Amino acid sequence: MTAEDAKMPDGPRLVFEARLDAPPAAVWRALTEQDLRNRWLPDTDLAQTEPVHADPGTEVRYRVHDTGDPASRNIVAFTMAPDENGGTVLRVVHAREALPLAPPRAANGNTTTMRAA
Repeated sequence: MTAEDAKMPDGPRLVFEARLDAPPAAVWRALTEQDLRNRWLPDTDLAQTEPVHADPGTEVRYRVHDTGDPASRNIVAFTMAPDENGGTVLRVVHAREALPLAPPRAANGNTTTMRAA
């Protein structure tokens, strides 16, 4: 894991927050132990199966595939904290790096076609 991998992209983000009845230790295991994680986040959805960042018991980040643009950088961060009832507040942030737009190309390749007379 490099310092670059640990950063969240600055682009668009989706943020979800949920309260779970499970204690933080159980949620951490579900996020980090491969057999448990595969039940809801299979290895095939991950660009790499090892986290790009982990703060044990608090936060874990994975690089995920983007089927529309495999070259893009997508990171999903799971942050957890105990709630007042012994459960867990889970925050999920899916961030995608904003990529520069490529200039549009002409449909015909913008070339001159020579025709025989």
